[in-house]
Amino acid sequence: MRHSETVTFGGSGLDRAAHLRGDAEALTRLRAGGGQVLVLWRGRIPVADTGGLVWVAADHPLVAGLPAPVFLGLDDGIARFAVDLPGWVPAEGAPTPAFLDQNRIRHPQLAADHGFAELRAEMTRLTAREAELAATARAILGWHSSHGFCAACGAATEMVNAGWQRACAQCGAQHFPRTDPVVIMLITRGNRALLGRSPGWPEGMYSCLAGFMEPGETVEAAVRREVAEETGIRVGAVRYLASQPWPFPASLMIGCAGEALSETITLDPVELEDALWVSREELMEAMAGAHPVIHPARKGSIAHFLLSNWLADRLF
Repeated sequence: MRHSETVTFGGSGLDRAAHLRGDAEALTRLRAGGGQVLVLWRGRIPVADTGGLVWVAADHPLVAGLPAPVFLGLDDGIARFAVDLPGWVPAEGAPTPAFLDQNRIRHPQLAADHGFAELRAEMTRLTAREAELAATARAILGWHSSHGFCAACGAATEMVNAGWQRACAQCGAQHFPRTDPVVIMLITRGNRALLGRSPGWPEGMYSCLAGFMEPGETVEAAVRREVAEETGIRVGAVRYLASQPWPFPASLMIGCAGEALSETITLDPVELEDALWVSREELMEAMAGAHPVIHPARKGSIAHFLLSNWLADRLF
């Protein structure tokens, strides 16, 4: 695909400097010598009201007493780290979970115009480099929060290798971050694209079909299986288009194009609330916010990216 890496969270050329992860002394020097830390709270990223990530120095009061941060890499020579802020509860209480939370949560040790925000609500306001750093931080810290115990023996594990590994002192097992592959597909038949909506989505929101890959399955087979399971549509030729890290919590969206061999939709109501064929003209209307029924996938998602490029004839 011509513009595959311009997708949100796409490659920005970050130097992850993996050779430094095992050098504790070098990382200590980098933190003390101008290293900057991204402090996340409940998966939220710190941002300024005017836009952009908020970084703090390694000796900032917000970082004091927290565990060693994860090393994200070198950003034009600046060492970037990330750490989770556990335990803190804002005076007004924790926000109620929402599909897309637009709230900013203020912390007394941050500036008045800084706050913790949901990454999905901020991703299109970040630069490509900021988006990659934020996605990496959210995914790796989320992995640490859910993998504190050894899968082999059940003992507690500890973070090693600058946050890119967990080690079990009990049985010696080593654990590494995992990414779950998900196929997401632009299925077309002539001038129409197949869209669906999951139960619980905001009214009118439609997107490309998607699903997790299964063990022993190719990308192409996963595309055909998921589409058949959810809509009964048979898919022929499948082509890879682009990929997107999706740190909610830790997926890799593998964007593909598939050619439908049938068009009668037989809906699986457990997986989808609705599915329909949409013409280019209808989709253009939806993207402009003028369609009476269809609202497009949110900006920043690979679904929106694929559909936009399909309309612009820039897929191949």
